[in-house]
Amino acid sequence: MSGTLELAPPWQRVPLAEAATTPLRRRRRWWPLLLAVLALGGLAGALHFGGTGLSLPGQVTLLVFTAAVAAWTLTRIDDTYVALAAALVLVLLGVLSGDQLFATLGGETSWLLIAAFVLAAGVGASGLPTRVAVALIRRARSVRGLAHLVTAALLLSAFAIPATSGRAALAVPVFVALAGTLRERPRVVRALAILFPTVILLSAVATLMGAGAHLVTSQLLTAATGSGIGFGQWLLLGLPLAVVSSHLAAELVLFLFTRRRDRRGGFTLDLTEIRPPKGLSKPERRAALLLAGVSLAWASEPLHGVSPAVVALIGALLISSPRFGTVQLNKALAGVPWSLLVFMAATAALGAALISSGAATWLATALLGPVQRPVIFLVLVVLVSTAAHLVIQSRSARSSVLVPLVIPAALALGLNPVAVAFASTAAAGFCHTLSSSAKPVAMFAHLDGTPTYGRADLLRLSLFLGPLTAGLVLFFALSVWPLLGLNWR
Repeated sequence: MSGTLELAPPWQRVPLAEAATTPLRRRRRWWPLLLAVLALGGLAGALHFGGTGLSLPGQVTLLVFTAAVAAWTLTRIDDTYVALAAALVLVLLGVLSGDQLFATLGGETSWLLIAAFVLAAGVGASGLPTRVAVALIRRARSVRGLAHLVTAALLLSAFAIPATSGRAALAVPVFVALAGTLRERPRVVRALAILFPTVILLSAVATLMGAGAHLVTSQLLTAATGSGIGFGQWLLLGLPLAVVSSHLAAELVLFLFTRRRDRRGGFTLDLTEIRPPKGLSKPERRAALLLAGVSLAWASEPLHGVSPAVVALIGALLISSPRFGTVQLNKALAGVPWSLLVFMAATAALGAALISSGAATWLATALLGPVQRPVIFLVLVVLVSTAAHLVIQSRSARSSVLVPLVIPAALALGLNPVAVAFASTAAAGFCHTLSSSAKPVAMFAHLDGTPTYGRADLLRLSLFLGPLTAGLVLFFALSVWPLLGLNWR
């Protein structure tokens, strides 16, 4: 496909200046690790001698969980490595069995994600996502219209690509083409550079497959309550929030980074570099038909009873079949984020141990016990989840830390744990403050030859978008989701 850029992920590239200062940075970071070790020692002593009433497995699980959070927060060790090490420690100490750990890796959620990525690879190889994006964007007659059409195209991509980083990679060539066309209007280019990752991250809540954190939340709910959130229910709850938050964010970006004459001025876009040929090709028609069929089957699961993972596997086999498919199975499997799968399995095991050992209930009571008013509790959960990206950069890790705590606390207050966990996960989707807070933000912050945005721009955006996101989640939790069948109390 013409116009595609072959860029190494920015988070894997280390500039010379940064490489030169890396040892110095590491020397300066010894004191947070020392504080973490001292805090763990103090916690161990308090648990052992303080008569907390927490069982020995619970004490062990809480210590391992705290150590994992400290490693995610204070070190540069890979998140997956930390999660797997924590789960293995629990297995070796007898809190978890080996079968429990391995069952999470081979569970339905893992197969669902594998099949979804194979399906996404086939849809992307057909060229359908680019065609849809170009067809929408070329209709723009003003900057405001362009911003909202870009928002709509990125929102639709959430149904085709099951990862924010994958959607960002697919959108980079489209943005570069737009930036080239609008090179004489630098404020508009900067606004679009900020808009792309902003919408990609906010619109992920539209579907269960939008982010790994969603699957982690569903797994933890299943472990704690016996039932998670299905694709159809997540779509019903998340899509309205995704639409409203994404388009409000588009207006906010326009207001903050463009002027009135920029927004009102007309223009003509030249998208020749990425414009596909006229008429849908056979691969595009097949991909569109298959994607529609799989999405419909996922949404109608209560009617036919076929597991979403089975539906996804059928779609994956069809999209990679010799005659009908658009991609070879081995190539599609090479693009599956296996590290994410291992991370999800390990954190699911860690979360299950927190819940089953009583550690989650004890910790939630210790942290949130003084909060007795349900509304105050819900507000606190949403605010903490919104700000958590400043401490824990991984979206899935944030849900792995927060959801096991909010579930028992919600049950203790007589609240619906599904509603509280869903609100926490939706709020945790805000991660725009730093370029390191999310991969899409990092990808669009560093594009060779194309001016984008800097740290000050992200801070300016987050100052307004953070409260807006938290307010929207609270509004939906209290007013909209109950009308859709998800009561919070």
